[in-house]
Amino acid sequence: MIKTVFHSVSHLLFPHLCNGCGSDLINGDHLLCLKCYQRLSETGFVSIPDNPVEKALWGRLICNSAMSQYYFTKDSLLQRLIHQFKYKDNKELAHYFGKLMGEALQTSARFQRPDALVPLPLFPDKEYKRGYNQAALLCEGIAAILQVPVLYNTVLRTRYTTTQTHKTRMERWQNVEGVFMCAANAELRQKKILLVDDVITTGATIEACGNAILEDVPDVQLSIATLAYAAA
Repeated sequence: MIKTVFHSVSHLLFPHLCNGCGSDLINGDHLLCLKCYQRLSETGFVSIPDNPVEKALWGRLICNSAMSQYYFTKDSLLQRLIHQFKYKDNKELAHYFGKLMGEALQTSARFQRPDALVPLPLFPDKEYKRGYNQAALLCEGIAAILQVPVLYNTVLRTRYTTTQTHKTRMERWQNVEGVFMCAANAELRQKKILLVDDVITTGATIEACGNAILEDVPDVQLSIATLAYAAA
């Protein structure tokens, strides 16, 4: 009885609201209500070989497997949620989505359990101003499920790049060419690495980062996981 009363009072004082629609949530383990969760469009790529993410990287990046958890469309609920954790300091939401990605990866026969997770790096000044790297937060959520380490600062972004939004495919590739370098090769050597980012469109940024890893590190195996896939 006391526990029930305490829960009711704490819920009244600190309501647990859906991050999508603001409605009241009963289950504190979730950040989205069932209605909003069902509005997310899962791709199923984690179980589909030769899916659109893998096809986007064909001939450009050698990777064992690649997936995106959800389809990204403009003005969608997912876009608003990504904006919350990318620009509005909602780190808990990024961890939540990372855990959902980890659960999907854990049950997939196509993805071997990685030895480590590598977040796609931000340029240091951008990360400093934002206060965090959203890809690293996703990695931490995935790591909580897969129980593998996150390797921070093993891959660096060496110069500032403008946003890829509104750029053509060629402009995206030129914008990130030569941007990434490995800073801790020994930590990656002979490991199965899962490279993680929030959204993939043409794959130019993932390609540039992944190839920097493959060129600099001997005997590394690379896989790709992003939260969302936006068709180019």
